[in-house]
Amino acid sequence: MSNDNDPLVIFTPSGKRARIPAGTPVLEAARKMGVDLDSVCGGRGICSKCQVQPSFGAHSKHGITVAEDALTEFNAVEERYDRVRGLKPGRRLGCQACIQGDVVLDVPPESQVHKQVVRKAATTREIEMDPATRLFYVEVEPADMHAPTGDWERTKAALKREWEIEGVTLPPRMLAKLQAALIKDDYKVTLAIHSAHEGAAQVIGVWGGFAEPPLYGLAVDLGSTTIAAHLTNLVTGEVVASGGVMNPQIRFGEDLMSRVSYAMMNEGGAGEMTAAVREALNGLAEELAKEGAIATGDIYEMVCVMNPVMHHLLLGLDPTPLGQAPFALATNAALDLPARVLDLDFAEEAQVYILPLIAGHVGADAAAVALSEAPQKAEPLTLIVDVGTNAEILLGNTTRVLACSSPTGPAFEGAQISSGQRAAPGAIERVEIDPATKEPRFKVIGCDLWSDDPEFTTAVLHTGISGICGSGIIEAVAEMRMAGLVDAGGLIGSSEATGTARCRPSGRTHAYLLHDGSAEGGPVIEVTQGDIRAIQLAKSALYAGARLLMDEFGTDTVERVVLAGAFGAHISPKHAMVLGMIPDCPLEQVTSAGNAAGTGAQIALINRAARREVEALVHDITKVETAIAPKFQEHFVAANAIPHATDPFTGLRATVPLPDLSFNSGEGGARAGRGNRRKRRS
Repeated sequence: MSNDNDPLVIFTPSGKRARIPAGTPVLEAARKMGVDLDSVCGGRGICSKCQVQPSFGAHSKHGITVAEDALTEFNAVEERYDRVRGLKPGRRLGCQACIQGDVVLDVPPESQVHKQVVRKAATTREIEMDPATRLFYVEVEPADMHAPTGDWERTKAALKREWEIEGVTLPPRMLAKLQAALIKDDYKVTLAIHSAHEGAAQVIGVWGGFAEPPLYGLAVDLGSTTIAAHLTNLVTGEVVASGGVMNPQIRFGEDLMSRVSYAMMNEGGAGEMTAAVREALNGLAEELAKEGAIATGDIYEMVCVMNPVMHHLLLGLDPTPLGQAPFALATNAALDLPARVLDLDFAEEAQVYILPLIAGHVGADAAAVALSEAPQKAEPLTLIVDVGTNAEILLGNTTRVLACSSPTGPAFEGAQISSGQRAAPGAIERVEIDPATKEPRFKVIGCDLWSDDPEFTTAVLHTGISGICGSGIIEAVAEMRMAGLVDAGGLIGSSEATGTARCRPSGRTHAYLLHDGSAEGGPVIEVTQGDIRAIQLAKSALYAGARLLMDEFGTDTVERVVLAGAFGAHISPKHAMVLGMIPDCPLEQVTSAGNAAGTGAQIALINRAARREVEALVHDITKVETAIAPKFQEHFVAANAIPHATDPFTGLRATVPLPDLSFNSGEGGARAGRGNRRKRRS
């Protein structure tokens, strides 16, 4: 049994926390808490599947400070494993390290039983190929003692003569390669030339003779929660591999302000986060290179988009000025820099392009969305919502474009939800509730069958039913509202008020039973009152941001809504509108753009003109600051209702049932009636 004096153990990225008796091995604690920590060898310290990464120092988000002695010291088993097979710096074996004090432990992706599905794919579309990095074959005049000029000078003359290319520079590291290639291949050479801007070109690769070497680039969407990348052939434009990983900075804070706080409160904290994200980029590049059957040394270019805090942390800049007004950026301009400056293990002279930022809280990811979705070229007034831990919102048409960011938090990603998890096989992702019987059915990631299908139980034997992810909780809450299980204020009714035993007492409130797997040793998955509240807070921030832009634009309606982002791509438009995440709009005009930020990065990777376009575009976008807007709080409070306290949502109500009822918490949720007034006890 644990008590309030026992150490507080918090696992990320799941966010699960519990008090665990001192002396308990981390692996045992994880199993007690239902944390997804792998182990094959039964805790013998052989398989290394149970590795965790403790995070020390102050964690304001979690309200604890982790001391250096929070875990027992390295023991002989860990020392032997590290000596023979090697442990990454800071890693511990969960089966050997024991808890001694309050601790935050990150479970890296490779240690998770159900590796997370990072659902960020660049949308396939036609893009004109004009990459910044291209191959040029030239035949150079041989050396002549009567007209002495250097190898590079003669190569420049050949580039001008054969390709009309002038002003090219040669990094010192490339000079020796050029010299050797010219001598070996009879003064015939193939050059990879990177042209960041007109008149600013440099050689970043050299091959003797006529060569068609592998020439690849990465388009990266560096999100607060996930990092997605698309490995692209710079000659053909083909995306040969796509993938993603969780952003390891989650262990320092799930949201942006938590990470800014960590940097403020821990000396060297920003540097830790910088190192973590750079290591993750290298690891992701290595995985994609393997999938694409190339070497990481064949990657010559990377285009990266991200929010301002991620931007500063990637570049090794201090993020703390972004934590308070005036939210000053170190720079908002587009950047061209060598990959080695960011410790990236690509080709020797690989280059990185970072899209420009719009403002202190609206970053290059929003700029990439604008490039991809082009609201400035659309006649209908279009609202674009890039849903994530920090949502970017754009509103505009051919007259003008507005932008803001809104801190929705991690609830939409399954965090802060009682049975929540990130998207992984076994997670509930779709939900329907029969309005007559109040009975649910659902789908899980990894299985195409609904839970009421006779073959469902057999089909999910491999994945199991492990929890509920972001899209699942959104559909569950919206379905509960439509089925009369939740009132407009977000209150769950009792079994008497709702007519179903699935609404069960849970402390002083109620919870809706979605799935009971306890008979088979599985989890009990409920939607609790706390879950409803977490979703209300997240969706209210999202709607309030959109509403601020509408106020600034002078409109109460939008003609079109685009849901973007890894998570936005999997949201049902109907359920999003029932919740009140987005303004009322004809459902047929609500579409998904997939990972629009990733698509924007992809466009900039293979088309130089697009870079110039987005650099000009950011100056034409008007930024609205939610953090200091007087009406944000007013919009936020009104948006707490489901779908909204004052906006009528007449279009939605014409097509979707929204029962007009109220559950009185003062009577245990036993009364259902009209109106939204709740009695107070005197």
